[in-house]
Amino acid sequence: MGDSFTEGLWDPDPADPHAVRGWADMLAAHLSSRRVAAGASSLEYANLAIRGRLLRPILAEQVPASLELGPDLVSLIGGGNDMLRPAADPDRMAADLEDAVVRLRRTGADVLLGTGIDARDSPIVRRTRSRVAILNSHVWSIARRHDAHVLDLWGMRSVHDWRLWAEDRIHLTTDGHARVAQAALVALGLVPDDARWDDPLAPLPPTPRLEQVRADAAWLRVHAYPWATRRLRGRSSGDLRVPKRPQPEPVR
Repeated sequence: MGDSFTEGLWDPDPADPHAVRGWADMLAAHLSSRRVAAGASSLEYANLAIRGRLLRPILAEQVPASLELGPDLVSLIGGGNDMLRPAADPDRMAADLEDAVVRLRRTGADVLLGTGIDARDSPIVRRTRSRVAILNSHVWSIARRHDAHVLDLWGMRSVHDWRLWAEDRIHLTTDGHARVAQAALVALGLVPDDARWDDPLAPLPPTPRLEQVRADAAWLRVHAYPWATRRLRGRSSGDLRVPKRPQPEPVR
């Protein structure tokens, strides 16, 4: 469950050029391959995430839908879109999140939560850093109280490299999602497939100032302005969209 981060926006699905994949799909593939190697059947997996969703709609719409599926493991990661709004209240968000975790854990399902990413290197998004840190603290406490797992995105070193981020500077590339999938395995107490999953990329020479200014101007025109326009109109990139994988299906 979640928003564009879990849906996999900006990560094209190799099996379908018109679809997206993402870290949750990769995690499901890793878990399924391990099941098959152990002689069990393929994992059945659903992905209810929809891009642009705020935390409350995620909890109100996706949690009940998830409960109807009778899951063994649920990832519940959201709040990033809320944090881009100045009025976001991390304490209220945490209270709502904990209520949902209690409902999920009551069924016996394991729950995977996630912290927000440390945006200290983003000139604009880093303004949300203090609120994200408060919510992260709540996430760890909620996980402790209810025996849930935590995908520690804030603690990842590799995601501070802009080469792991898409053109919009908010969503991860395929390599970024692959690293997060490995971090999720670690969060679940499993051995990662790649021991170097969080190693920093080889450093590049500094970007010339003029080239950086041009890139920033292009980002404002192509990505920031359309996003701000949608907000002013009360619209979301996920309006009229439905989950890409609403029912559990065997992982191929």
